[in-house]
Amino acid sequence: MSDSGKEKKPKYNMWQNLLYMLRKAWKVNKKVIWVVLTIGVVKASLTVTRLLVTPVILKKVEQAESFSSLIGAILLFSGLLIVFSSLIGYFIANKIFGRIDVRSSIIYDLTTKFSDTSYENILDTDFMAAHLKARSATNGNSDATEHIWETLQELISNILGFVVFIFIVSGLDLILMAVVVLTTGISYLISKRIDETAIDPEYENNLYMEMDYLMKKATDRALAKDIRIFGLKNWVDELSVKAEKAYREYLLGCQKKRFVGNICDVILTFLRNGIAYAILIKMTLDKGLSASEFLLYFGAIGGFTEWVKGILEGFLTFHKESIDISRVREFIEWEEPFKFEDGKPLDTDSFDKYEITLENVSYKYPEAKEFTIKNLNLTIKPGEKLAIVGLNGAGKTTLIKLVCGLLDPTEGCVLLNGEDIRDYNRRDYYKLFSAVFQDFSVLAGSISENVAQRKDDFDEDRIKDCIEKAGLEEKIVEFPEGYNTKVGRDVYEEGVDLSGGQMQRLMLARALYKDGPILTLDEPTAALDPIAENDIYLKYNDMARGKTSIFISHRLASTRFCDRIILLLNGQIVEEGSHEELMKKGGKYADLFEVQSKYYKEGGDEDGYEEDKVC
Repeated sequence: MSDSGKEKKPKYNMWQNLLYMLRKAWKVNKKVIWVVLTIGVVKASLTVTRLLVTPVILKKVEQAESFSSLIGAILLFSGLLIVFSSLIGYFIANKIFGRIDVRSSIIYDLTTKFSDTSYENILDTDFMAAHLKARSATNGNSDATEHIWETLQELISNILGFVVFIFIVSGLDLILMAVVVLTTGISYLISKRIDETAIDPEYENNLYMEMDYLMKKATDRALAKDIRIFGLKNWVDELSVKAEKAYREYLLGCQKKRFVGNICDVILTFLRNGIAYAILIKMTLDKGLSASEFLLYFGAIGGFTEWVKGILEGFLTFHKESIDISRVREFIEWEEPFKFEDGKPLDTDSFDKYEITLENVSYKYPEAKEFTIKNLNLTIKPGEKLAIVGLNGAGKTTLIKLVCGLLDPTEGCVLLNGEDIRDYNRRDYYKLFSAVFQDFSVLAGSISENVAQRKDDFDEDRIKDCIEKAGLEEKIVEFPEGYNTKVGRDVYEEGVDLSGGQMQRLMLARALYKDGPILTLDEPTAALDPIAENDIYLKYNDMARGKTSIFISHRLASTRFCDRIILLLNGQIVEEGSHEELMKKGGKYADLFEVQSKYYKEGGDEDGYEEDKVC
């Protein structure tokens, strides 16, 4: 979107997008192109055959040709009609498969772009809006990236029919030709104008998305408890009724305006046919047109109307679909702020140590007014166990994302062994990190697959070792399928739903399996009970042995085992040192620790309100 809120002009025009689709089809499934051409030609041939059959047979009757000649003509036209109709039926029944292949290939390109894009793009509202628009062009058979083949075949059919009409009526009265062209053009323009004022695709799409959202929420198992406990059913029903009513009113308004257009079309058709009859009757009286010629010309005029309207509507549809296809291409070609294959290769095996330095780093999220990280300097030494603590909103998670290369500083730089990470292939840089983030990314697959992050070819013994270190082994052995148990029930009916704490342990096992030289843990025990949390702490040294580790927690007591602790406040480091050093200093860290420890001594719940309020 531009600043004015208007749609940007598409980057590619109709012919460039047509060439793009033809190249895609040629690469994915060449039959798509041949089927479009064949259906277009055969449909035009069928229409012309239907136009000629009655006049030709009638002419033979008028000229008193032999019975065998008449039967031959009837058999010929009957055979052509059967052949053309059969061919169309066959190709229409089978056309969808190749077209779905092409659309699926485009969906794959979109998915790959979204999966591989720089993380910063995910935070860009323009990028996300472009992704939504691109996906809307690939959702179904009637969307641009598949329906364009239907548009093309109809254009081919109508253009060929138009050429035949010109050949047939080239000797007719020019006034008749002008009337046909004029009434057809006016009818088309009226219909086009009504569609433009009656149909609002964006508004219709928003209404549909609202209804779809409410339906999904009403049947979402995650919301089932809230619906029952808080009585949300009436609220959801009220919103659903309101959305459905708005959609019905929108459709009714469209139909009312289209009804007016249909009346105009009937009037113009009556006018056109009346004038055509009058002129053809006059030509019959003046020039002696035969009944067969009269029928041929009148049928051609009716066909011309449909062909011209088909061509005009086809190009209009082609233009609209081209805009959608351009959106798809623009999203796939969206500029990347990070370097990937064009970056310097990073051979992680060539380093025996990894030192990460943040020099004068500041970061501000897109469209944010304030910096989340402000002029921060930090060096993470090889093999160091670093803890990052602070109040909610202090910038802890943002700092981790900067260190991991998911974000680039707005100001300053992040260095790996003295080299700016922006120069490297970012995917190579990601290989350094094994991470557990606050939000989980579990796929519908087995426990082993989620730990190894692949479908097959994984080390089962290593998976079991990582599961054991993460403290999840006892739970998994209870499942009938063990490590082959499917996680979640979105895809597999036999899948299991893990608790929040179990899911965190699974993510920890995944990080351990990757075995990157830098271990980053963002609130890895937030969903664990105190006993399970303590178990993780006891195993932490074993998990982090030989690695650099970064540990984020809002529970200050959980950071004692770290070599160094930094306290963030408003995106800046206000204190740093070991736990003992910070307690001895008696500053903000000591104050926060005292509040939390006092709370625990009073017997509060470890997930209680006061703790979350403070840190």
